[in-house]
Amino acid sequence: MLRPPRQELSSLVRLAVPVVIAELGWVAMGVVDTLMVGRLGDEAIGAVGIGRALFLGVGVFGIGLLLGLDTVISNSFGAGKLERCRSALWHGVLIAVAIAIPLTFLVREMSGWLDSWGVDPKVFEHVVAYTKTLSWSALPIFLYAAVRRYLQAMHRVIAVMFALISANLVNVATNWLLIFGNLGMPEMGVRGAAWATVLSSSYMALFLGIVAWHHAARLIPDKKFNWSIERALTGRLLSLGLPAGLQLLLEVGVFALSTVLAGKLAPAALAAHQVVINVASTTYMVPLGISQATSVRVGHKLGAGDPEAARRVGWMGIGLAAGFMSLAALGLIVFPRFILNLWKASPEAVAIGSTLFVAAAIFQLFDGMQVAAIGALRGLGDTRSALYWNFVGYWVITLPVGYLLCFNYGLGALGLWIGFCVGLMTCGVALVWRWSVVSRNARPLAL
Repeated sequence: MLRPPRQELSSLVRLAVPVVIAELGWVAMGVVDTLMVGRLGDEAIGAVGIGRALFLGVGVFGIGLLLGLDTVISNSFGAGKLERCRSALWHGVLIAVAIAIPLTFLVREMSGWLDSWGVDPKVFEHVVAYTKTLSWSALPIFLYAAVRRYLQAMHRVIAVMFALISANLVNVATNWLLIFGNLGMPEMGVRGAAWATVLSSSYMALFLGIVAWHHAARLIPDKKFNWSIERALTGRLLSLGLPAGLQLLLEVGVFALSTVLAGKLAPAALAAHQVVINVASTTYMVPLGISQATSVRVGHKLGAGDPEAARRVGWMGIGLAAGFMSLAALGLIVFPRFILNLWKASPEAVAIGSTLFVAAAIFQLFDGMQVAAIGALRGLGDTRSALYWNFVGYWVITLPVGYLLCFNYGLGALGLWIGFCVGLMTCGVALVWRWSVVSRNARPLAL
Protein backbone atom coordinates (compact mmCIF):
# COMPACT_ATOMS: atom_id res chain seq x y z
CA MET A 1 0.00 0.00 0.00
CA LEU A 2 1.46 3.36 -1.07
CA ARG A 3 1.75 5.82 1.81
CA PRO A 4 1.81 9.60 1.19
CA PRO A 5 5.31 11.15 1.50
CA ARG A 6 4.19 13.21 4.50
CA GLN A 7 3.07 10.06 6.30
CA GLU A 8 6.36 8.32 5.47
CA LEU A 9 8.30 11.30 6.81
CA SER A 10 6.21 11.32 9.97
CA SER A 11 6.93 7.62 10.58
CA LEU A 12 10.64 8.20 10.06
CA VAL A 13 10.72 11.17 12.43
CA ARG A 14 8.75 9.32 15.14
CA LEU A 15 11.30 6.52 15.06
CA ALA A 16 14.29 8.85 14.73
CA VAL A 17 13.56 11.21 17.64
CA PRO A 18 13.95 8.65 20.48
CA VAL A 19 16.98 7.15 18.72
CA VAL A 20 18.58 10.61 18.40
CA ILE A 21 17.94 11.27 22.11
CA ALA A 22 19.52 7.90 22.91
CA GLU A 23 22.58 8.71 20.78
CA LEU A 24 22.92 12.10 22.48
CA GLY A 25 22.72 10.28 25.79
CA TRP A 26 25.51 7.95 24.68
CA VAL A 27 27.92 10.72 23.71
CA ALA A 28 26.92 12.72 26.79
CA MET A 29 28.75 10.18 28.96
CA GLY A 30 32.06 11.09 27.36
CA VAL A 31 31.28 14.80 27.41
CA VAL A 32 30.36 14.64 31.11
CA ASP A 33 33.59 12.80 31.89
CA THR A 34 35.71 15.50 30.26
CA LEU A 35 33.63 18.30 31.79
CA MET A 36 33.94 16.90 35.29
CA VAL A 37 37.68 16.14 35.10
CA GLY A 38 38.23 19.63 33.66
CA ARG A 39 38.73 20.88 37.23
CA LEU A 40 41.87 18.69 37.35
CA GLY A 41 43.54 20.63 34.48
CA ASP A 42 44.26 20.40 30.73
CA GLU A 43 46.28 17.20 31.28
CA ALA A 44 43.21 15.41 32.71
CA ILE A 45 40.98 16.59 29.85
CA GLY A 46 43.52 15.34 27.32
CA ALA A 47 44.03 12.04 29.13
CA VAL A 48 40.32 11.22 29.23
CA GLY A 49 40.08 12.19 25.56
CA ILE A 50 42.93 9.92 24.52
CA GLY A 51 41.68 7.07 26.73
CA ARG A 52 38.14 7.18 25.33
CA ALA A 53 39.48 7.52 21.79
CA LEU A 54 41.69 4.46 22.24
CA PHE A 55 38.87 2.41 23.77
CA LEU A 56 36.31 3.41 21.14
CA GLY A 57 38.86 3.05 18.36
CA VAL A 58 39.03 -0.67 19.20
CA GLY A 59 35.62 -1.22 20.78
CA VAL A 60 33.70 0.29 17.89
CA PHE A 61 34.69 -2.71 15.78
CA GLY A 62 32.71 -4.93 18.15
CA ILE A 63 29.74 -2.56 18.05
CA GLY A 64 29.89 -2.47 14.26
CA LEU A 65 30.06 -6.26 14.05
CA LEU A 66 26.55 -6.29 15.55
CA LEU A 67 25.10 -3.90 12.95
CA GLY A 68 24.10 -6.86 10.79
CA LEU A 69 21.21 -7.22 13.25
CA ASP A 70 19.69 -4.02 11.81
CA THR A 71 19.38 -5.53 8.36
CA VAL A 72 18.30 -9.04 9.36
CA ILE A 73 15.76 -8.04 12.02
CA SER A 74 14.20 -5.09 10.16
CA ASN A 75 13.82 -7.10 6.94
CA SER A 76 12.48 -10.11 8.86
CA PHE A 77 10.01 -7.93 10.76
CA GLY A 78 8.83 -6.30 7.53
CA ALA A 79 8.32 -9.77 6.04
CA GLY A 80 6.43 -10.99 9.14
CA LYS A 81 9.13 -13.52 10.14
CA LEU A 82 8.94 -12.98 13.90
CA GLU A 83 10.76 -16.14 14.96
CA ARG A 84 13.69 -15.02 12.80
CA CYS A 85 13.80 -11.72 14.72
CA ARG A 86 13.95 -13.49 18.07
CA SER A 87 16.61 -15.92 16.90
CA ALA A 88 18.74 -13.06 15.55
CA LEU A 89 18.72 -11.44 19.00
CA TRP A 90 20.08 -14.63 20.59
CA HIS A 91 22.84 -14.91 18.02
CA GLY A 92 23.70 -11.23 18.49
CA VAL A 93 24.17 -11.79 22.22
CA LEU A 94 26.49 -14.72 21.54
CA ILE A 95 28.58 -12.62 19.15
CA ALA A 96 28.76 -9.83 21.74
CA VAL A 97 30.12 -12.16 24.40
CA ALA A 98 32.59 -13.79 22.01
CA ILE A 99 34.20 -10.52 20.91
CA ALA A 100 34.26 -8.81 24.32
CA ILE A 101 37.04 -10.92 25.85
CA PRO A 102 39.81 -10.38 23.26
CA LEU A 103 38.97 -6.70 22.73
CA THR A 104 39.06 -6.00 26.48
CA PHE A 105 42.61 -7.29 26.79
CA LEU A 106 43.68 -5.64 23.55
CA VAL A 107 42.68 -2.22 24.91
CA ARG A 108 44.56 -2.87 28.15
CA GLU A 109 47.73 -3.78 26.27
CA MET A 110 47.49 -0.86 23.84
CA SER A 111 47.31 1.72 26.64
CA GLY A 112 50.89 0.86 27.60
CA TRP A 113 52.18 1.60 24.11
CA LEU A 114 51.29 5.29 24.17
CA ASP A 115 54.57 6.46 25.68
CA SER A 116 56.39 5.18 22.59
CA TRP A 117 53.99 7.26 20.43
CA GLY A 118 55.26 10.50 21.93
CA VAL A 119 52.31 11.33 24.22
CA ASP A 120 53.18 14.12 26.67
CA PRO A 121 54.57 12.52 29.90
CA LYS A 122 52.22 14.66 32.02
CA VAL A 123 49.27 13.12 30.18
CA PHE A 124 50.54 9.53 29.79
CA GLU A 125 50.18 8.44 33.43
CA HIS A 126 46.55 9.61 33.54
CA VAL A 127 45.80 7.90 30.19
CA VAL A 128 46.96 4.48 31.38
CA ALA A 129 44.99 4.70 34.64
CA TYR A 130 41.83 5.76 32.82
CA THR A 131 42.04 3.33 29.89
CA LYS A 132 42.84 0.17 31.84
CA THR A 133 39.80 0.73 34.04
CA LEU A 134 37.58 1.71 31.10
CA SER A 135 38.43 -1.55 29.31
CA TRP A 136 36.13 -3.47 31.71
CA SER A 137 33.12 -1.75 30.12
CA ALA A 138 33.59 -3.66 26.84
CA LEU A 139 31.31 -6.61 27.69
CA PRO A 140 28.35 -4.54 28.97
CA ILE A 141 28.67 -2.14 26.02
CA PHE A 142 28.61 -4.96 23.46
CA LEU A 143 25.64 -6.62 25.17
CA TYR A 144 23.87 -3.27 25.25
CA ALA A 145 24.62 -2.80 21.54
CA ALA A 146 23.15 -6.19 20.64
CA VAL A 147 19.87 -5.79 22.50
CA ARG A 148 19.57 -2.18 21.34
CA ARG A 149 19.80 -3.25 17.69
CA TYR A 150 16.98 -5.72 18.30
CA LEU A 151 14.72 -3.23 20.07
CA GLN A 152 15.27 -0.48 17.49
CA ALA A 153 14.58 -2.79 14.57
CA MET A 154 11.32 -3.80 16.31
CA HIS A 155 10.36 -0.13 16.86
CA ARG A 156 10.82 -0.45 20.66
CA VAL A 157 12.91 2.72 20.95
CA ILE A 158 11.41 4.38 24.05
CA ALA A 159 13.13 1.86 26.31
CA VAL A 160 16.46 2.59 24.60
CA MET A 161 15.97 6.31 25.13
CA PHE A 162 15.08 5.84 28.81
CA ALA A 163 18.11 3.59 29.35
CA LEU A 164 20.52 6.20 28.02
CA ILE A 165 18.97 9.10 29.93
CA SER A 166 18.92 7.23 33.23
CA ALA A 167 22.43 5.85 32.64
CA ASN A 168 23.68 9.42 32.35
CA LEU A 169 22.27 10.15 35.79
CA VAL A 170 24.15 7.13 37.12
CA ASN A 171 27.30 8.34 35.36
CA VAL A 172 27.09 11.90 36.73
CA ALA A 173 26.45 10.73 40.28
CA THR A 174 29.27 8.16 40.19
CA ASN A 175 31.67 10.68 38.65
CA TRP A 176 30.90 13.14 41.45
CA LEU A 177 31.53 10.48 44.06
CA LEU A 178 34.68 8.88 42.64
CA ILE A 179 36.55 11.68 40.84
CA PHE A 180 36.57 14.01 43.83
CA GLY A 181 36.01 11.58 46.73
CA ASN A 182 32.69 13.02 47.90
CA LEU A 183 30.59 11.47 50.70
CA GLY A 184 33.57 9.54 52.00
CA MET A 185 34.31 7.70 48.73
CA PRO A 186 37.95 7.38 47.60
CA GLU A 187 39.29 10.28 45.52
CA MET A 188 40.28 8.50 42.29
CA GLY A 189 40.66 11.33 39.75
CA VAL A 190 40.47 10.19 36.12
CA ARG A 191 40.23 6.53 37.22
CA GLY A 192 36.99 7.42 39.00
CA ALA A 193 35.56 8.74 35.73
CA ALA A 194 36.39 5.40 34.08
CA TRP A 195 34.68 3.40 36.85
CA ALA A 196 31.61 5.62 36.43
CA THR A 197 31.44 4.58 32.76
CA VAL A 198 31.84 0.89 33.65
CA LEU A 199 28.98 1.03 36.16
CA SER A 200 26.62 3.08 33.97
CA SER A 201 27.30 0.79 30.97
CA SER A 202 26.54 -2.28 33.09
CA TYR A 203 23.28 -0.69 34.18
CA MET A 204 22.31 -0.04 30.53
CA ALA A 205 23.06 -3.59 29.46
CA LEU A 206 21.07 -5.08 32.36
CA PHE A 207 18.06 -2.79 31.88
CA LEU A 208 17.77 -3.28 28.11
CA GLY A 209 18.52 -6.99 28.46
CA ILE A 210 15.47 -7.39 30.71
CA VAL A 211 13.30 -5.34 28.31
CA ALA A 212 14.46 -7.34 25.27
CA TRP A 213 13.98 -10.68 27.07
CA HIS A 214 10.38 -9.89 27.96
CA HIS A 215 9.65 -8.57 24.46
CA ALA A 216 11.16 -11.63 22.80
CA ALA A 217 9.16 -13.92 25.09
CA ARG A 218 5.91 -12.11 24.18
CA LEU A 219 6.70 -11.96 20.48
CA ILE A 220 5.51 -15.52 19.84
CA PRO A 221 3.92 -16.50 23.19
CA ASP A 222 3.01 -20.06 22.29
CA LYS A 223 6.39 -21.03 20.88
CA LYS A 224 9.30 -22.20 23.02
CA PHE A 225 12.50 -20.21 22.71
CA ASN A 226 15.05 -21.83 20.37
CA TRP A 227 18.49 -21.83 22.06
CA SER A 228 20.25 -23.62 19.21
CA ILE A 229 23.02 -21.98 17.22
CA GLU A 230 22.40 -21.73 13.47
CA ARG A 231 25.52 -21.56 11.34
CA ALA A 232 23.66 -19.94 8.47
CA LEU A 233 22.24 -17.14 10.63
CA THR A 234 25.56 -16.55 12.38
CA GLY A 235 27.28 -16.39 9.01
CA ARG A 236 24.66 -13.98 7.66
CA LEU A 237 25.04 -11.64 10.64
CA LEU A 238 28.83 -11.71 10.39
CA SER A 239 28.86 -11.21 6.62
CA LEU A 240 26.80 -8.04 7.11
CA GLY A 241 28.46 -6.97 10.34
CA LEU A 242 32.11 -7.47 9.42
CA PRO A 243 32.19 -4.76 6.71
CA ALA A 244 30.18 -2.46 9.02
CA GLY A 245 32.58 -3.14 11.89
CA LEU A 246 35.61 -2.46 9.71
CA GLN A 247 33.96 0.72 8.39
CA LEU A 248 33.40 2.01 11.92
CA LEU A 249 36.93 0.98 12.87
CA LEU A 250 38.26 3.06 9.99
CA GLU A 251 36.02 6.03 10.80
CA VAL A 252 36.41 6.15 14.57
CA GLY A 253 39.98 4.90 14.33
CA VAL A 254 41.12 7.94 12.37
CA PHE A 255 39.60 10.27 14.99
CA ALA A 256 41.21 8.18 17.74
CA LEU A 257 44.59 8.28 16.03
CA SER A 258 44.27 12.02 15.47
CA THR A 259 43.72 12.44 19.22
CA VAL A 260 46.84 10.37 19.93
CA LEU A 261 48.77 12.54 17.43
CA ALA A 262 47.41 15.65 19.13
CA GLY A 263 48.89 14.21 22.34
CA LYS A 264 52.32 15.06 20.88
CA LEU A 265 51.35 18.74 20.93
CA ALA A 266 51.23 20.97 24.00
CA PRO A 267 48.54 20.13 26.62
CA ALA A 268 46.54 23.26 25.66
CA ALA A 269 46.36 22.18 22.00
CA LEU A 270 45.37 18.64 23.04
CA ALA A 271 42.66 20.01 25.35
CA ALA A 272 41.30 22.26 22.56
CA HIS A 273 41.30 19.33 20.13
CA GLN A 274 39.44 17.16 22.64
CA VAL A 275 36.77 19.77 23.40
CA VAL A 276 36.05 20.27 19.68
CA ILE A 277 35.97 16.47 19.18
CA ASN A 278 33.39 16.26 21.98
CA VAL A 279 31.21 18.95 20.40
CA ALA A 280 31.53 17.53 16.87
CA SER A 281 30.69 14.07 18.26
CA THR A 282 27.58 15.54 19.90
CA THR A 283 26.26 17.16 16.72
CA TYR A 284 27.07 13.92 14.84
CA MET A 285 24.74 11.96 17.12
CA VAL A 286 21.67 13.57 15.56
CA PRO A 287 22.34 12.40 11.97
CA LEU A 288 23.59 9.10 13.41
CA GLY A 289 20.20 8.59 15.07
CA ILE A 290 18.48 9.58 11.83
CA SER A 291 20.74 7.12 10.02
CA GLN A 292 19.74 4.24 12.31
CA ALA A 293 16.05 5.06 11.95
CA THR A 294 16.50 5.29 8.17
CA SER A 295 18.18 1.88 8.12
CA VAL A 296 15.26 0.32 9.99
CA ARG A 297 12.58 1.98 7.85
CA VAL A 298 14.36 1.12 4.59
CA GLY A 299 14.70 -2.47 5.80
CA HIS A 300 11.03 -2.68 6.73
CA LYS A 301 9.96 -1.38 3.30
CA LEU A 302 12.30 -3.71 1.47
CA GLY A 303 11.16 -6.68 3.56
CA ALA A 304 7.56 -5.80 2.75
CA GLY A 305 8.40 -5.90 -0.98
CA ASP A 306 8.22 -2.14 -1.66
CA PRO A 307 11.64 -1.00 -2.98
CA GLU A 308 10.28 2.34 -4.24
CA ALA A 309 9.14 3.25 -0.73
CA ALA A 310 12.54 2.15 0.59
CA ARG A 311 14.26 4.52 -1.85
CA ARG A 312 11.97 7.38 -0.87
CA VAL A 313 12.61 6.85 2.85
CA GLY A 314 16.36 6.79 2.25
CA TRP A 315 16.31 10.20 0.57
CA MET A 316 14.18 11.58 3.39
CA GLY A 317 16.74 10.44 5.94
CA ILE A 318 19.62 12.01 4.00
CA GLY A 319 17.68 15.27 3.70
CA LEU A 320 16.87 15.41 7.42
CA ALA A 321 20.49 14.77 8.38
CA ALA A 322 21.82 17.39 5.97
CA GLY A 323 19.32 19.99 7.21
CA PHE A 324 20.22 19.54 10.87
CA MET A 325 23.98 19.60 10.27
CA SER A 326 23.67 22.86 8.33
CA LEU A 327 22.13 24.44 11.43
CA ALA A 328 24.81 22.86 13.63
CA ALA A 329 27.53 24.39 11.47
CA LEU A 330 26.03 27.83 12.00
CA GLY A 331 26.04 27.32 15.78
CA LEU A 332 29.71 26.28 15.80
CA ILE A 333 30.72 29.42 13.92
CA VAL A 334 28.66 31.80 16.06
CA PHE A 335 29.34 30.43 19.58
CA PRO A 336 32.86 28.89 19.68
CA ARG A 337 34.21 30.70 22.77
CA PHE A 338 31.01 30.18 24.74
CA ILE A 339 31.20 26.43 24.08
CA LEU A 340 34.91 26.20 24.94
CA ASN A 341 34.44 28.05 28.21
CA LEU A 342 31.99 25.36 29.37
CA TRP A 343 35.01 23.06 29.74
CA LYS A 344 36.89 25.65 31.82
CA ALA A 345 39.82 25.24 29.45
CA SER A 346 42.82 27.56 29.66
CA PRO A 347 42.82 30.83 27.64
CA GLU A 348 45.38 29.30 25.27
CA ALA A 349 43.16 26.26 24.67
CA VAL A 350 40.15 28.55 24.03
CA ALA A 351 42.12 30.51 21.41
CA ILE A 352 43.22 27.33 19.60
CA GLY A 353 39.78 25.74 19.85
CA SER A 354 38.06 28.75 18.25
CA THR A 355 39.97 28.15 15.00
CA LEU A 356 39.25 24.40 15.13
CA PHE A 357 35.51 25.08 15.33
CA VAL A 358 35.66 26.82 11.93
CA ALA A 359 37.06 23.64 10.36
CA ALA A 360 34.48 21.53 12.21
CA ALA A 361 31.67 23.75 10.92
CA ILE A 362 32.81 23.30 7.31
CA PHE A 363 32.47 19.50 7.34
CA GLN A 364 29.17 19.27 9.28
CA LEU A 365 26.96 19.05 6.18
CA PHE A 366 29.08 16.33 4.56
CA ASP A 367 29.33 14.38 7.81
CA GLY A 368 25.53 14.30 8.07
CA MET A 369 25.11 13.25 4.45
CA GLN A 370 27.59 10.39 4.66
CA VAL A 371 26.26 8.84 7.88
CA ALA A 372 22.62 9.02 6.68
CA ALA A 373 23.59 7.42 3.37
CA ILE A 374 25.41 4.65 5.27
CA GLY A 375 22.21 3.89 7.22
CA ALA A 376 20.09 3.84 4.06
CA LEU A 377 22.56 1.52 2.33
CA ARG A 378 22.63 -0.79 5.36
CA GLY A 379 18.84 -1.10 5.14
CA LEU A 380 19.38 -2.48 1.62
CA GLY A 381 22.01 -4.91 2.89
CA ASP A 382 24.94 -2.92 1.41
CA THR A 383 27.57 -2.58 4.13
CA ARG A 384 30.59 -2.76 1.83
CA SER A 385 30.27 0.61 0.08
CA ALA A 386 30.72 2.48 3.36
CA LEU A 387 33.80 0.36 4.15
CA TYR A 388 35.44 1.24 0.83
CA TRP A 389 34.73 4.96 0.91
CA ASN A 390 35.64 5.32 4.58
CA PHE A 391 39.01 3.75 3.82
CA VAL A 392 39.59 6.16 0.94
CA GLY A 393 38.20 9.23 2.71
CA TYR A 394 39.83 8.75 6.11
CA TRP A 395 43.01 6.75 5.61
CA VAL A 396 44.06 7.72 2.08
CA ILE A 397 43.03 11.39 2.38
CA THR A 398 42.26 12.59 5.94
CA LEU A 399 45.20 11.13 7.84
CA PRO A 400 48.03 11.93 5.39
CA VAL A 401 46.74 15.47 4.73
CA GLY A 402 46.19 16.14 8.43
CA TYR A 403 49.58 14.77 9.46
CA LEU A 404 51.48 16.78 6.84
CA LEU A 405 49.68 20.03 7.69
CA CYS A 406 49.99 19.48 11.44
CA PHE A 407 53.64 18.48 11.73
CA ASN A 408 55.39 19.22 8.42
CA TYR A 409 53.76 22.59 7.70
CA GLY A 410 53.43 23.74 11.30
CA LEU A 411 49.65 24.22 11.46
CA GLY A 412 49.35 22.14 14.64
CA ALA A 413 45.89 20.87 15.59
CA LEU A 414 44.29 22.96 12.84
CA GLY A 415 46.13 20.86 10.26
CA LEU A 416 44.49 17.70 11.61
CA TRP A 417 41.07 19.31 11.28
CA ILE A 418 41.67 20.50 7.73
CA GLY A 419 42.37 16.86 6.94
CA PHE A 420 38.98 15.93 8.41
CA CYS A 421 37.30 18.50 6.15
CA VAL A 422 38.81 17.10 2.96
CA GLY A 423 38.12 13.47 3.89
CA LEU A 424 34.52 13.99 5.02
CA MET A 425 33.67 15.99 1.92
CA THR A 426 34.90 13.06 -0.16
CA CYS A 427 32.90 10.49 1.85
CA GLY A 428 29.72 12.59 1.88
CA VAL A 429 29.57 13.10 -1.88
CA ALA A 430 30.64 9.54 -2.74
CA LEU A 431 28.19 7.73 -0.44
CA VAL A 432 25.18 9.81 -1.46
CA TRP A 433 26.05 9.09 -5.08
CA ARG A 434 26.35 5.38 -4.23
CA TRP A 435 22.91 5.42 -2.60
CA SER A 436 21.37 7.07 -5.66
CA VAL A 437 22.74 4.28 -7.87
CA VAL A 438 22.11 1.23 -5.65
CA SER A 439 18.61 2.21 -4.54
CA ARG A 440 17.33 2.29 -8.12
CA ASN A 441 17.73 -1.49 -8.37
CA ALA A 442 16.89 -2.49 -4.80
CA ARG A 443 15.35 -5.95 -4.30
CA PRO A 444 14.08 -7.75 -1.16
CA LEU A 445 16.88 -9.66 0.58
CA ALA A 446 17.14 -13.41 0.91
CA LEU A 447 17.06 -13.99 4.70
